[in-house]
Amino acid sequence: MSDLVEIGRLVKVHGLKGRLKAVSYLESEDLLDELDEIIIRPEKGPGKTYRVKAVQPQSKTFFIELEGINDPDSAGGLVGSGIFIPADMLEELPEDEYYWYEIIGLKAVTESGDYLGAVSSIYPAGSTDVYVISGGAREILLPAIEDVIKKIDLEKGEIVVRVPEGL
Repeated sequence: MSDLVEIGRLVKVHGLKGRLKAVSYLESEDLLDELDEIIIRPEKGPGKTYRVKAVQPQSKTFFIELEGINDPDSAGGLVGSGIFIPADMLEELPEDEYYWYEIIGLKAVTESGDYLGAVSSIYPAGSTDVYVISGGAREILLPAIEDVIKKIDLEKGEIVVRVPEGL
């Protein structure tokens, strides 16, 4: 599933016809209009492909209707699952911009080559994102700003960082 990107998570059943509500991980809802198929994958277990009947965006959530899911019982079994699409459905970003899924997992090293860990997660914090670096001597939270994140090298699988004093 490495060529898949999680775009949301099913959070509850909505109505009597198997409609589901999802939390969206997308910055823009434009991609939702293009969805013909999605992969639903529970926390544990394999994913399954579903044809999309309808999608209705609503703020940071969306409602989705899937072929073969026509009642609350069948929909309820999907709640808590992730919603995935092929990575090639995402639009190409300008140079030096990256999707989170491309950064998570990269090893983090200092400018002098010291290993700090790997990017385990990213979260938005106001005007910038924060990279969580885990697996080294300690967990480090780094703001994704030019003074701290010096280089992202997807081919080498690493980010080069300058750790601010006091961290």
